[in-house]
Amino acid sequence: MWIKAENGINDAATVKKQYATSTNLNKRISIHDKYSTNKQGFGNWIVSQYRLEPGMKVLELGCGTGSMWTGRGELIGLCSKLVLSDFSEGMLETAKQNVGTYENLEYRVIDIQNIPYEDGAFDIVIANMMLYHVPDLNRGLTEVRRVLKAGGTFYTATYGEHGIVEYVAGLLSSLGVEDRTNKTFTLQNGAQWLGRFFKEINRTDYEDSLAVTDVNDLTDYIFSLTGMISLNGALKDDVREILRQNMQNGVLHVPKEYGLFTVK
Repeated sequence: MWIKAENGINDAATVKKQYATSTNLNKRISIHDKYSTNKQGFGNWIVSQYRLEPGMKVLELGCGTGSMWTGRGELIGLCSKLVLSDFSEGMLETAKQNVGTYENLEYRVIDIQNIPYEDGAFDIVIANMMLYHVPDLNRGLTEVRRVLKAGGTFYTATYGEHGIVEYVAGLLSSLGVEDRTNKTFTLQNGAQWLGRFFKEINRTDYEDSLAVTDVNDLTDYIFSLTGMISLNGALKDDVREILRQNMQNGVLHVPKEYGLFTVK
């Protein structure tokens, strides 16, 4: 997984530091698991969109904790070959622990900008919630196009520009908090990027929001978003109080904007 550096530059050193372990990512995942109003879950929904047929070869780039494949042995079994990859060795170790060992499953440290496979090697390539972190997105998408078979499918999920961070930054603007979300690849501009490399592009949105009942959880989430939001020295106690003041009947309603591009 890639992450945007505080100076606005994507670089390998920052990636390895931010994603050396899965701690921050787990904080972000847990708040969605606990408070999402759509109980299907974003990961489950994404997997439901995959059209995976027996014998296909599949590559996932930026697999993170491997949550998409955890407990899905039947889906893994459909693949003649499944490669789960991430730029972070630490994240890949977590994925191994979560997903386990299968004869057709390979774990590899891979940089999307230099995919170590031959042309047309995969029927499906997946890159969820990570393209906005790639330093040279043209190069990354060129590599995806290269290793994807003719007629193959590329799945890439991303966020929109009007979701959690924009909302939170608005609430906390009096503390100097600013939205610094990396908008390199979003629901709003993703089709434009993908159109440079693919002919058929379909966007599907996932309807969801957060209904937060404990602002301590949301505060921890906010302070884990060091690459997406500038806290400008804001204190946790001040953040909690503002969040608490905006609750209605004990609930803080937070908008979410996520979706998936299915590309051929």
